[in-house]
Amino acid sequence: MVFFKKNEGNIDETHDMVELRDAMEKARLPDHAKGAAEKELERLEKTDPSVPEYAIGLNYLEFLISLPWNKFTDDNLDLERAQKVLDTYHYGLSSVKERILDYLAVRTLCSMQSFTVLVVDDEPIARANLEYVLKKEGYEVDTAENGSQAIQKLTSREYDLVLTDLKMDKMDGMELLEQTKKISPCTEIVIFTGYATVSTAVNALRKGAVHYLSKPINLDELRDVVKQVKIKKRHIQTTGGPILCFSGPPGTGKTSVGKAIAEALGRKFVRISMAGMRDEAELRGHRRTYVGALPGRILNEINKCGVGNPLFMLDEIDKIGQDFKGDPASVLLEILDPEQNSHFLDYYLDLPFDLSHVIFISTANNVDELPRPLKDRLEIIEFSGYSEKEKVRIARYHLIPRQLMANGLAKDPPGFQDEAIVKIIRDYTRESGVRNLEREIGAICRKLARMRVGALARGHREEVNVLLVEELLGPRKFHLEVRDAANRIGVATGLVWTDFGGEIIFVESSIMPGTQQLILTGSLGKILKESAQTALSFIRSRAQELGILPDFYKDKDIHIHIPAGAIPKDGPSAGLTIATALVSLLTKRPAKRDVAITGELSLSGRVIPVSGVREKVLAAQRAGLTKVVFPKKNLVDIENLDEETREGLHIITVDSLKEALDIALTQEK
Repeated sequence: MVFFKKNEGNIDETHDMVELRDAMEKARLPDHAKGAAEKELERLEKTDPSVPEYAIGLNYLEFLISLPWNKFTDDNLDLERAQKVLDTYHYGLSSVKERILDYLAVRTLCSMQSFTVLVVDDEPIARANLEYVLKKEGYEVDTAENGSQAIQKLTSREYDLVLTDLKMDKMDGMELLEQTKKISPCTEIVIFTGYATVSTAVNALRKGAVHYLSKPINLDELRDVVKQVKIKKRHIQTTGGPILCFSGPPGTGKTSVGKAIAEALGRKFVRISMAGMRDEAELRGHRRTYVGALPGRILNEINKCGVGNPLFMLDEIDKIGQDFKGDPASVLLEILDPEQNSHFLDYYLDLPFDLSHVIFISTANNVDELPRPLKDRLEIIEFSGYSEKEKVRIARYHLIPRQLMANGLAKDPPGFQDEAIVKIIRDYTRESGVRNLEREIGAICRKLARMRVGALARGHREEVNVLLVEELLGPRKFHLEVRDAANRIGVATGLVWTDFGGEIIFVESSIMPGTQQLILTGSLGKILKESAQTALSFIRSRAQELGILPDFYKDKDIHIHIPAGAIPKDGPSAGLTIATALVSLLTKRPAKRDVAITGELSLSGRVIPVSGVREKVLAAQRAGLTKVVFPKKNLVDIENLDEETREGLHIITVDSLKEALDIALTQEK
């Protein structure tokens, strides 16, 4: 927003200051911002335009005035429309959609509730007049003759506002104010009296009254006061909800669900990538003492939107950096806390700005990476991966139409057979989400577009089948190495959960002459190393029960390796798999390659439950496994899985290592 016109290098200061002052009046700034703007304008009027401070002050004043202090979009709270928008953007994710619709339903219910007012006055005429005026404004009004009767009514129901006279029989307004705050702390109170004095007004406001009116009551002022109280109450009810955090593997639709929520509500959508952000000034801004100071991203984006209640998507908050310039995650504690963000302080603006109207939604691949105080402020909504059948439907109804449109094939679209889509999923992608699936479909569409432009397929409508997929995409990228491989001694198959969803791992073990060392390789983290040590100690303590020679570790070294050594690995859920590989090595019983095991093993032999059950089951499905072993305490999680997720898998729960060994190892040595 520019208010100054330059003519041949000179500035008409008087005219410009008038324009600037007019803009201030039109902006309807709140009192604290208006006072700061007037002070800055007075300073500018006394400053020589040729000095650098003049331009700095001018830019600051323009930014302050252009902020949407009182501009908001109205929420569209039609739940049926919201359901249609969410279904249009995404297939499946029923639990996620239900939680979002619950969130919208709460906002709808709060906005639909009637505003209740209790009028307390010992004069019947005054009481009747106030009741008439307020009912005409659409409020639900109840009356009481004195403070005692008002207390009885307050104990039986909740009121949003109490309008009370100061001087009454039996109980005066001040005593009623004190009693009301004890009975119903959320009820607001406005006191009116014909004996108005400064001391009584100050005393009333100090005790918790929101306003103080003098008799005879100005009806316009009364309407305005009640309206402001209503706006404040409804604002607290609708903005006091949780801060949602969408957590899950890449490509599962976290960001696009945020866009769908913004579209369903009719709000403007803003996305800020937090990945790699190291300077807290990017969010909070720089102080104006610095040359080239700028406001933070939060206020800057709100200024661009032109409204004070957009939907902010804070993407990848688990990848925030930290260095000597400050910790951006600590700024998020203020931004995402409903108790604090109503007075958010940007260093550049240096004035409190109300962010409580903004809906903040964050995304993360792994919420365990978040600082604990920040995680405590978030409600985590898990986005799990997709099964093969879900991917086929997503490709059919979402990805293929989008890629056909993007590559100029929408008018005469080629057909995609289901078998071709399954081949792309199995042989060319291996992921929890659908991002790579869309890339491969896009690659096919680009090659089809090239064929259409050439002479080979001019005027021919292609049918994408299995053979054409292999011709266009080349040799397959992934193989079902688990299903195709043979059983081996000392090599067990495990399931782990990573930032990218569920994955299968192979735990390889070997024994050799040495000095009783346990060698661990494969970029293993501290927890995983401890799990391996725990598994070995348990096996040594129960060697005879497991059919192993008691002195097997004498003059020997044991080496445990998890392939893909360049990829860091950590977590406790491989403990049971490591123990199985070691028992297979020491008893010479081959481990079944088509059986995967997951679970944490304690030193006493207890099998401890693990997380990421659905992701691990989907990973087993993708890898072509037939049996999966889980801890018995994960039975509830397994029972909550749908039939489509469990299809083709025999899921077994165990309570001890011996039970797992009977399933995972062959009987022959």
